[in-house]
Amino acid sequence: MNKINEEASELVAKVPQVTFVFWIIKILATTLGETGGDAVTMSWLGETTAEPKWNGYLIGTAIFGVIFAVAVLVQIKAKKFHPFLYWLTIVATTTVGTTLADYCTRSLGIGYTGGSTILLTCVIVSLLIWRWSTGSISIETVSTWKVEIFYWVTIMFSQTLGTALGDWVAETHDMGYVGAAAVFGGLLLVTALLYYFTSISRVILFWAAFILTRPLGAVVGDFFDKPFEQGGLALSRYTASLALLLVIVVLILIFSQKPASKAH
Repeated sequence: MNKINEEASELVAKVPQVTFVFWIIKILATTLGETGGDAVTMSWLGETTAEPKWNGYLIGTAIFGVIFAVAVLVQIKAKKFHPFLYWLTIVATTTVGTTLADYCTRSLGIGYTGGSTILLTCVIVSLLIWRWSTGSISIETVSTWKVEIFYWVTIMFSQTLGTALGDWVAETHDMGYVGAAAVFGGLLLVTALLYYFTSISRVILFWAAFILTRPLGAVVGDFFDKPFEQGGLALSRYTASLALLLVIVVLILIFSQKPASKAH
């Protein structure tokens, strides 16, 4: 273990322990990212995929990009784990991921397949560089500024990938949002079974599950706010986003979260 990992092991990780509640909040946060991102780019800014390049997707990405950058800087400067700050940063990554993925796949014309491929490559490369640079990609080491940067960059790529991947499965393959949710929910179940019944690396399984929760949240968010004719419930994006936010806040208040430790 190199010097960075030795320093990290002496500090308390600034991310939460991975529990059942963690995954529930993570899925809710990714769903909020989808409805919240769409609320800004589609409802508030009033843009659609038919608009030119400089549209609501790009403006929304700029807005959420600033929020994401500020949240990450505050998170990195924090001396210990703060649940609300952590989940605020997670939500920021999901919203910027939603708008950025929509901009790349729709406004730039890359398409869902091309966008998903590029973003998956970015996630893998980010994890590999992180592993090469620090010796570990375990969340237990997220306690130094260098590791935190790798952590949040990887998460941002994974959240963006999730939006493109969710749309790719739901729309390109005509599975619909419910069908796509079943696919990603099934893959999460498989990941959980591998965790409990095999000896596959827990770190790898964590990142697999972390990535899979994003497309699940993306298609569930789309299911909430898309029109009936597109297979959605046609709920208000603002109402859905507020409801999801309130549930997340209540869960954080009710269930005490501790920083990740070697017990993970």
